[in-house]
Amino acid sequence: MTVPASIICGAGCGYVADPADPYPFRCPRAGTDDADHLLTRVLSLDGAAFPAGRDANPFLRYRTLMYSYHAATARGLTDVGYRDLVASLDAAVAAVDGHGFRATPFFRSPGLSEALAFSARGGVWVKDETSNVSGSHKARHLMGVLIHLAVMERAGLLAPARRRELAIASCGNAALAAAVVARAGGWRLTVFVPSDADAGVTGRLRDLQATVVVCPREPGAPGDPAYLALRKELENGALPFTTQGPENGLAIEGGQTLGYELVTDLAGGPLDHLIVQVGGGALASACAQALREAADLGALARLPRIYTVQTTGAHPLERAYDRVRATLPAAPTTQAVHQAMADAAQHRSAYMRPWPTEPKSVAGGILDDETYDWRAVVTGMLLTGGRPLVVSENTLVEAHRLAVVQTGIPVDPTGSSGLAGLVQMRRSGQIGDHDRVAVLFTGVRRNHDQAHLRRASDRRGGRGGPALPPVP
Repeated sequence: MTVPASIICGAGCGYVADPADPYPFRCPRAGTDDADHLLTRVLSLDGAAFPAGRDANPFLRYRTLMYSYHAATARGLTDVGYRDLVASLDAAVAAVDGHGFRATPFFRSPGLSEALAFSARGGVWVKDETSNVSGSHKARHLMGVLIHLAVMERAGLLAPARRRELAIASCGNAALAAAVVARAGGWRLTVFVPSDADAGVTGRLRDLQATVVVCPREPGAPGDPAYLALRKELENGALPFTTQGPENGLAIEGGQTLGYELVTDLAGGPLDHLIVQVGGGALASACAQALREAADLGALARLPRIYTVQTTGAHPLERAYDRVRATLPAAPTTQAVHQAMADAAQHRSAYMRPWPTEPKSVAGGILDDETYDWRAVVTGMLLTGGRPLVVSENTLVEAHRLAVVQTGIPVDPTGSSGLAGLVQMRRSGQIGDHDRVAVLFTGVRRNHDQAHLRRASDRRGGRGGPALPPVP
């Protein structure tokens, strides 16, 4: 059986997932050597077209670009049948969270554009994910995985009565998204969290019937303790319901719907720069792949430069990028970039390894010890002329204040950290007055974010420091 989409290992080991495999999540050779065996969904674009449908639900509008769609139709499910399946799952999500998936707003912000001194020709465009399912973009990734599992059950490749447990390591938006989507699909979920996880988040997870396991950090032990506990759970048979690409390469596909929406809303118009905040890297990886596919399909005239943002508290992506960049000439060709990344894939530990100290930041959602999808993100930056940015805590707090005051969007400090990169680049003159720049507001501000912001504000200016912007 052949489908116009496949899942392959990017480390060059030759692994291609069997279309009949219900769990095409992780390369069998992952962990056996120092290579980075990250799975990637590859589309055959021959005869394909960028979807022009009017469906409000992105999983319906962009279904022909989805691996799960082609796996379903190859197994005899009709287009109508697939649409009904996705609509049924979306209705279940709405029953849990109050609403299902819809394309989120993308607009030029007059307030941010003026505050950052852009001309009328340029400016700041905001993709607002704060009203998405569970309050962030994370549910996109996991809805894609849920649809795949539902397709496998419909095709008879999985038995609904013998479902395995799902598992994720997260203490924020990814965990909340996983809990909403898993409950909607009727799957059991275990969430591994660090010892300082917010009680409000863990309480909500339990309300959603997830099992919460607290994982304290061992002194001197490198790596995220929750992630290490997740790995053990996966080895014991749980399924990776996570946005970390190395554990579930298919999770990137659902996230690509965000990038596809950007292309649809641009309607062929130019975009000079895209600035994306990075923790584990799934969002930036998904955006880079979606934009590249759209360009290959003729829906995007040229790719924007892709920049990424991490904090001074932890920036493993910059370290990896610098080491790859050092192997390339000043103006590398596409072929040279791909060759350098292929070489890097064979020696992961030389480029990406856990941050040596416990990371801390007001933007806690991007404090992953490693950027798990680093290769795809570094490739995207190199091919578009972008680069990683490292921003200070002061800039993060300032950008968050600017975001809330100028747009009225109740974004959290992590969700506005891409804007912090733009603030830094405007100050240094690296982005011009006429440039068109997109930032992603990726998560809604919750109660526990307020405490982090107050502590950051106190550190910046004491009790007499500027007041925090209210949540609209």
